[in-house]
Amino acid sequence: MATAEPRTLFLGTAPVSARSVAMAAADPTFHVKLNQDALSLIGRSRDVLERAAASGQRVYGLNTLLGSGRDTAVEEESLLAYQIQVVRYHNSGVGSYLERSAARAVILARLIGFSRGGSGVRPETAGFYVEMINRGVLPAIPREGSVGSSDLTQLAAVAAVAIGEGEAFDAGGTLVPGAKALADAGLQPLVLAPGEALALVSANAYSVGVGTLALVRLQRVAELADVALSLSLETIARYDGGGNLSPFSPAIQTAKAVDGQRDSAAAVRHLLRGGWLEDVRPEVSVQDALSFRAAPQTHGAFRSLVTQLGVALEVELNGRGDNPLVDVESGHMVSGGNFQPMQLALAFEGLRLALAHVGISSERRIAKLYPPQRAIRARHLEAASSEAGAPGLAHEELPGLLWYSAAGLLAELKFLAAPATLGAATLSADVEDHSTLAPLALQQLEKSLEAAEKLLAIEALTASYLLLEAGAAQPLGKGTGVVAGRLADVLADRPSAPDLVERARTELRDVIDQVFPGTEEGAGSW
Repeated sequence: MATAEPRTLFLGTAPVSARSVAMAAADPTFHVKLNQDALSLIGRSRDVLERAAASGQRVYGLNTLLGSGRDTAVEEESLLAYQIQVVRYHNSGVGSYLERSAARAVILARLIGFSRGGSGVRPETAGFYVEMINRGVLPAIPREGSVGSSDLTQLAAVAAVAIGEGEAFDAGGTLVPGAKALADAGLQPLVLAPGEALALVSANAYSVGVGTLALVRLQRVAELADVALSLSLETIARYDGGGNLSPFSPAIQTAKAVDGQRDSAAAVRHLLRGGWLEDVRPEVSVQDALSFRAAPQTHGAFRSLVTQLGVALEVELNGRGDNPLVDVESGHMVSGGNFQPMQLALAFEGLRLALAHVGISSERRIAKLYPPQRAIRARHLEAASSEAGAPGLAHEELPGLLWYSAAGLLAELKFLAAPATLGAATLSADVEDHSTLAPLALQQLEKSLEAAEKLLAIEALTASYLLLEAGAAQPLGKGTGVVAGRLADVLADRPSAPDLVERARTELRDVIDQVFPGTEEGAGSW
């Protein structure tokens, strides 16, 4: 049987999307290839660097020390040894190691940086990073160590393996010396040329690469928020006479042009189409609580910030953040501050605050769902005590304290919304006197995503449980009906509360593709 060709991400000089990076990083069978345009640009970039070196021009990190030693020259005979020193010095990260997809994202983001022509590495060095990805060399990259003025420690962990040092994971997940990982992949250690060590470590490839993975999760959470909201709308319509859809109408959404708001409202209408909430009901409440009525505004603002993150990531991916920058057009090397990803750091910050607001609305909707659940249980208990053989609940009762768990998760979301980027220390003899702390902002965002996914899963579970208890007197929407059906299977298995939420998250991730078919960038296309 013929072996299927691996999917390939071709890197040239054209813009690269954040989503394509995330896809290639998440799939270990995905290969990468530099096209001739990229290789030519990388070669011209290297030529500029070598001319600068031959001219005797003093260039930061090429023939000078780094940081506070920026004005101290490195003698020509020491340049090759200096490359090893730079990698070893910066390979000082701490903490747990990145998982496979995140490590691949780091290498891939740096490789894309090489292809932009600002780094001055040789084409064979860029090609070596291609081979590391394609042959499954997985450096052990510590999570902590960067202050967001280039992710020096994370990238030094990659560079250490490239030169045959450091540590990596083998195919079975065992930590092995970097030299062995290269040998197992059929690669010889890379010998660095002058100026390459700094180019390998001085970039924001952790914040950018892992940020693309967070972007995909955020897009899914935006969809999940609208799914949970739609289920809750149908639930309060059954029990409290609510579920007024007028706030989601095109008339309301066109009255105020807020990015993302129309998409959220359209997603809700899509999920509820064909269901009984579309019919005008004379008994429906004039206005629902703000956690329902103003949800498009809250969810829409969150969607808008997700879009802004995508823009910030693609600015970084397709820009030249190197310092010194090789400017191929002028033929000069120029010092600058493009390694400071402030826009990206602030995008990570804002999204944590937005997730907290999404969580506030979700928890308040959950609170309004619980009183009718208690009423259902009371009616069944009364029937059971007065009639022999009276039927019990159609499904195992939802654990009552999930609401408490939701409240705890909301408290965590609020705590995580605090600024992370304002606490940078002053480093390198007061030369590095400002940093973005983008990695910390990203790591806090990852925690917020985890909490928000659980909280929204609890809302979807609670609403689905109550809808299933109410029976099928009125038809659910075509989208919400599919979701409730999938969660019914989870509820019927009567798992423990932790397993219940985790299984619900898995089902919800899968069913989103079913209810929003063909929406690779999210439900915004509805």
